[in-house]
Amino acid sequence: MAVIALSTAATGLSAQATNLDVIANNLANSNTPGFKASRVNFQDLIYQERKLPGVENRQGLRRPIGLYVGLGVKVAGTQLDFRQGSAEETGRKLDLLIDGQGFFQVEIEDDIGEGIGYTRAGNFTLNEDGEIVLATDQGRRLIPSIVIPDDATTIEISSDGIVSIQLPGQIDPTVVATIELATFINNAGMRQIGENLFIPSAASGDPAIGDPGENGRGLVRQGFLEGSNVDPVTELVALIRTQRAFEFNSQALQAADEALQQISNLRRF
Repeated sequence: MAVIALSTAATGLSAQATNLDVIANNLANSNTPGFKASRVNFQDLIYQERKLPGVENRQGLRRPIGLYVGLGVKVAGTQLDFRQGSAEETGRKLDLLIDGQGFFQVEIEDDIGEGIGYTRAGNFTLNEDGEIVLATDQGRRLIPSIVIPDDATTIEISSDGIVSIQLPGQIDPTVVATIELATFINNAGMRQIGENLFIPSAASGDPAIGDPGENGRGLVRQGFLEGSNVDPVTELVALIRTQRAFEFNSQALQAADEALQQISNLRRF
C-alpha cells in the first residue's frame, strides 16, 4: 500500500540526512591533525511476511520464493576509520607523530573518561610552566606530565619516546622523561568527545599503557604530524551518492502521496 511506501521513504530520507551530516563533518575536518573519518552503517528494518517460501500450493508444489515487503532502513551506527593519516613534516621539536598503533594520553576533566583522554594528534607545545601540552584552546597536559626547564637549549625525542634536553654547560644530554602510548583492542569502540579526543568504552576495552615500540605500539617521530585520514575525493563521491539517494527517496515519497491522492479522489458511481 501507498501508506507503507510513505513510511519507508521517510526512513530513507532520515537515514540519508544522517549520512550527509557525517560526510559534512569528515570534510570539515580534512585538515585537522590526527582526525579519523567516520562512515555511516545502514541496516534494513523488519519485513512484512505475506507469503512463506516452501509452502505447498494446490498442485502439491512448494513455493520457491516468499513474498516480503520491507519497511525501510535505519542508521545502525557510525564506524571510525583508524587508518593512519599521511605524515606531514613540520620540523618543530614538539610536533610528534605515532608511526603505527597507539594514542597519546592527555589530561581531561575528572568526570569524563576518568580524567584521561586519548588522541592521535601530536601538535604539542609548552605552557607557562614548561609542561608539554596540546597546542589547542584547552592546552591539555600530556600524561605522564613532562616539564622542560627554562634553560634547556634543545629538546630531542627518540623513536622509543625518550625525551632528552641539552642544558647549558653540559656536554651530554639529560633524559627528563619517557612518553607513553596507550593501545586498545577495539579502537572503533571508543567514544568521541571532541577536541580530537577519545575516551574508552565497554566496547573498546581498557587501555594498555607502555613505551613506544613495545607490544605492537608504534614509534614516535619528532618533527612530524599525522594529517587527517579523510580522503576528499572519496567523501565527495559519497556526498553525490547521498544526494542522489535523497532524491530517489523524495521521489518515492511523492509517488506514494500521489497514489494516495488518487485513491482519495475515487467516487462511486
